[in-house]
Amino acid sequence: MARHRKPGRPKGSTNKKKPQENPLNPKIAGEIVAVGLFILAVILFAGAFNFGGTWALKIFENSKDIFGFVSYVMPFILIAIGAGLFFPERFPVTQISLGGLAIFIVSLSGMSQIIFSSLKKAGGGGMIGSFLEAQILKIFNAPVSFLVFTATLVVGFLLATDTSLRDLLSLFKKEGEEKEKKPKEDIKIHEGVAVAKSLSKKMKRQEEEPKELEAVMTVGDDANWKLPSVDLLEDSTSKADSGNVKQNAAIIQETLSKFNIDVAMRDVNVGPTVTQYTLKPSDGVKLAKITNLDRDLALALAAHPIRIEAPIPGKSLVGVEIPNKKAATVRLKNILMSETFKNRRSKLSVVLGLDVSGHPQIADITRMPHLLIAGSTGSGKSVSINSLLLSLLYQNSPNELKMILVDPKRVELSLYNDLPHLLAPVIVDPEKTVSALKWAIVEMERRYQLLQSVGKRNISDYNAQKGKEGMPYIVIVIDELADIMAVAYKEVEGLICRLAQMARAVGIHLILATQRPSVDVITGLIKANITTRIAFSVASQVDSRTILDQSGAEKLLGNGDMLFVSAEFSKPKRIQGTLVSEKEVRAVTDFVKKNGTPEYNKEVLEQKVGGVKGGDFDVPDDDLFLDAVDCVIQSGKASSSLLQRRLRIGYARAARLLDLLEERGVVGPADGSRPRDVLVSDVSEIIDEEEVEA
Repeated sequence: MARHRKPGRPKGSTNKKKPQENPLNPKIAGEIVAVGLFILAVILFAGAFNFGGTWALKIFENSKDIFGFVSYVMPFILIAIGAGLFFPERFPVTQISLGGLAIFIVSLSGMSQIIFSSLKKAGGGGMIGSFLEAQILKIFNAPVSFLVFTATLVVGFLLATDTSLRDLLSLFKKEGEEKEKKPKEDIKIHEGVAVAKSLSKKMKRQEEEPKELEAVMTVGDDANWKLPSVDLLEDSTSKADSGNVKQNAAIIQETLSKFNIDVAMRDVNVGPTVTQYTLKPSDGVKLAKITNLDRDLALALAAHPIRIEAPIPGKSLVGVEIPNKKAATVRLKNILMSETFKNRRSKLSVVLGLDVSGHPQIADITRMPHLLIAGSTGSGKSVSINSLLLSLLYQNSPNELKMILVDPKRVELSLYNDLPHLLAPVIVDPEKTVSALKWAIVEMERRYQLLQSVGKRNISDYNAQKGKEGMPYIVIVIDELADIMAVAYKEVEGLICRLAQMARAVGIHLILATQRPSVDVITGLIKANITTRIAFSVASQVDSRTILDQSGAEKLLGNGDMLFVSAEFSKPKRIQGTLVSEKEVRAVTDFVKKNGTPEYNKEVLEQKVGGVKGGDFDVPDDDLFLDAVDCVIQSGKASSSLLQRRLRIGYARAARLLDLLEERGVVGPADGSRPRDVLVSDVSEIIDEEEVEA
């Protein structure tokens, strides 16, 4: 049986696809339609007012026959659709929005028809309106039909605009509340720099009553000692310019409202460096949402950097701190003459500056009892130290206060040489610094034995005794801790920690400053024992956390702008430090030097100090030290796991050897999880021949 073959394709025929033509770009097509809608809107508008010619009038009349009086609104509807086609990102035109627009137009035609019918006039809704009226009146009467068309009109509007009815109602409600509150709301502006404003009055009072200020600063223990006069210091002349305060407050409120955060603006505090705008968030607003908008607020206000304090300590408010257009100069003289300083409780009170509200800020060293200062170069650290030292010189005689000043830079504290308050000349040598710290330990133990012998608990109780010579307070100031730590890391850290732990009760206090806020300078032990800290402007958030254990110092403005934290309050307090010029320091120190000569204690610089320049490690402490040196030199890298494997020791000993290698300069500091760098190529570079033989 023969098979029937399907007829094949004729030879030569090929299945070639016709090249498809590229379709029109949807964006261009939308713009073409938009242009057409704009033209039609113009024609309808011209025809409505009969200034577009015969054809425009005919087109409008035809539209009126179909839609009725809605034709007068039609040009605006066409323009809205065209705008959506031109700008689809901002006004997207979708099938839902077009459907809603159709419902809106039809409902409006029906409403017009019912209104015109009630007025016994025809043609209000055109053919569409007449048809809808005839159908709906079979079911409802005219008033109910009007309500039905109103409901469908609202539904069409919501679909066309993609808007929630609740949002519309809340918007109208918010506008009504703002109109009611506007006459009642009046942002109170507190002019912060009150000390500067009242300076002239206080100066006149001082001229009339020159003995009043002197009586405040009399010294009971040494009546012959004369304290410096405030006339040696300069006056403040500049004032802060905060700009348009009310406009900035409105911008803050408007910017937050764009992110659905409702706030009520409260008082404005104009400080010397920044202006603080306080606001009250509405219920249910998370503070994190506000603090995360610092960059958006900075952009809106054209100001940088902005710091948000949420909440303000002691208040249920949030503070937004904006830099002033022009900062005010805070002088030491202003605060020394303030009531806050006159009412101080201790002669070891030191001047810090003015806070964001313009109130004078002083701190009592006896309550700190030690202070750590850190900040980048040029942030105001050295000026702050001068302010602290002058504050002490304005209150204490040499019988009440002794000082040890350490200045590795050799230029910052040189003006204080030959002060009668000094126990030794200004120290510039790291080895002598270690000697001074060791002497302070010896003096601390001597004082404790003295307190024990008389049954007293602290220096203030001891000095309150009658018939006995009192002990002076001792303040040790180290201007650059990093230089000292680089030479004798372990020994200096141990001495500082022991003084910080025990020296408060016997009147010995430390003020440590550094411009390198890194963990190898401000160690964990030092931070644990010195809780009072001042952070000036730093380069990064990491540096801020190293000093304060929290961010914030990276947003400071420099030039004395600081964050002050102590055990009394956990959150940092922003303060503008005082400006003390070299001329003022020289004038005050020259006056003090004329009153007396220094009586140096030789023992301060003659304590036994061993191996400072190479660290405090001696080779015999660990018999595997030389093997560890050979191991890391051969490997070209250093880590505790490497020493464990090569030397077959435990982790504790390997970590100890690694620390010793870092102290002797064999390896570099830790860099996260990466191995340490090896800094030497031969054992002879770090150990003498005698030590190698040993």
